[in-house]
Amino acid sequence: MIHEVDEALRRLVRDDALRGTDVEVAFDAPTKDWAARRNAPTVNVYLYDIREDVRRRQRGLLNEYDDGKVVARHLPPRYIKLSYLVTAWTQRSEDEHRLLSELLVGILRHESLPAALLTGSLAALELPVPMTVALPPPEDRAFADVWTALGGELKPSLDVVVSAPVDAGRVFAAGPPVEDGLRLELGDDSVAHRPALSRRLP
Repeated sequence: MIHEVDEALRRLVRDDALRGTDVEVAFDAPTKDWAARRNAPTVNVYLYDIREDVRRRQRGLLNEYDDGKVVARHLPPRYIKLSYLVTAWTQRSEDEHRLLSELLVGILRHESLPAALLTGSLAALELPVPMTVALPPPEDRAFADVWTALGGELKPSLDVVVSAPVDAGRVFAAGPPVEDGLRLELGDDSVAHRPALSRRLP
C-alpha cells in the first residue's frame, strides 16, 4: 500500500502540481550526503511517519453480496496515516520557494488523492484516500526533530499526510440464506398427547 501511495504522489507532483517542468521527484532521506549528490532541481517526498488514523476506525462488519444474498462479512478497512516531508532542492532559495508555492497550490486543489492516480489495492477498495497539506503537526511530533534525526539543517517544507485505507484481511463466511418463513413447532398435535389444562376455581 505504501508504494502505491508513493507512486500516486509522484504522479500528482510531476503531472499535476509541477506539470511542464523538468523537476525530478525523489523519495530518499534528504540527508547531507544525499543533498551533496543532487545535480538537478528536485522535489523530495520523504516518508517520515506511519501510524493509524484512529479517528477513521469503524466498528462492526461489512456485508459482501452475491445475487442479492449475503455470502460473507468483512472487517472494515483500517486507515493508516502516511506523513511526508516535502522539500524543494535547487541552487537558489528563491527557486525553492517558487516550487514550494506551486506544490502547495497544486496539492490544495485535492482533498484526496485523485482516483485516476490510484493503483493496486488502493484502486481495488474503491474508497477515498484523504490527503491534507500544511496542517500543524501533532503535539508529540516536531519537524525540527525530523531534521535533527536526518542530520541536516532545517529547511522550508510542506507536511503532506495521506490516510490510506488498508484491507484488514479477515473474512467471515455467512450462513445459508433463510428460504422459508418463520415456523414454530410445539411438538405432537394429537389429542392424546396434548397436556391437560386445569384451572383452580375460587
